[in-house]
Amino acid sequence: MIDVNGIRLHIAEQGEGPLVVLLHGFPESWHSWRHQFAPLAEAGFRVVAPDQRGYGRSDHPEDVDAYTILHLVGDVVGLVHALGEERAFVVGHDWGAPVAWHTALLRPDVVRGVAGLSVPPPFRGSQPPLTTMRKRFGGHFYWNYFEQPGVAEAEFEADTRTALRKLLYSASGDAPGAGRPEQALVEDLERGWLADAPDPEVLPGWLTEEDLDALTDSFARGFTGALNWYRNLDRNWELTAPWQGAVVSPPALYVYGDRDLVPAFPGTPELIEKLPELMPDLRRKPLVLPGCGHWTQQERPAEVNEALLGFLTELRD
Repeated sequence: MIDVNGIRLHIAEQGEGPLVVLLHGFPESWHSWRHQFAPLAEAGFRVVAPDQRGYGRSDHPEDVDAYTILHLVGDVVGLVHALGEERAFVVGHDWGAPVAWHTALLRPDVVRGVAGLSVPPPFRGSQPPLTTMRKRFGGHFYWNYFEQPGVAEAEFEADTRTALRKLLYSASGDAPGAGRPEQALVEDLERGWLADAPDPEVLPGWLTEEDLDALTDSFARGFTGALNWYRNLDRNWELTAPWQGAVVSPPALYVYGDRDLVPAFPGTPELIEKLPELMPDLRRKPLVLPGCGHWTQQERPAEVNEALLGFLTELRD
């Protein structure tokens, strides 16, 4: 446990050397990086993965407004300094990716290099994202479903383990029809998002029952903190107005699966295509992992570790 930015964060840590901060997404915990610790530590890095605010054993502030992108970036910067470092490599997956990208955008002096898995770098749109998706999909996009206080909580907390199993499987590369953007739509708002989601009788090879147990335990305090991240999407759009048109300047890496639904979101394929032009220090073309769904570093640990080690060692050495 470590005091950071006015809250306490639970961290997992291994190794010595240049600091690498690994930031998980939704609905996950530090445990999503379990396959990255040993390879990075053995390569001479100090690896730290927090449960981010609102998750796991870290603090869960009650105020919805305590989960803006500025708070989340502040946690990362504060964590780097609390660990006795001035700079770090920052790697994020899913929601952790926007936190990593924004840390590099807002505090490039702290970031030696930044890598994002699944979610590409932020280029601020012309309209607030929740508002945009509500107009486009009539309130059926999952971000908007998550907006309603208590609604998604009631669905997910009724049977946390089953909800997490469905969420993980349905967004993985193993699920039928993986990678379709319509997976992100809640067809029946009364029945919930997971009512008709596939529920595997046998877990895919990258996820064990013990992994699912650990993740379920991490949500013992519920989903509200995690869902509050989504409830700040329009607020984040307002807060980041001063960085309209700014680009991520530190050395960067982007990795995603070709069966991931997020890179298929409206406008995202076009953004990914242009990334080499938009990112001044993107070290390679976006790396596409065939057959990989949304849980990039869990579904394809060997490929992700190889890419990360190549990126990190080049910058270190």
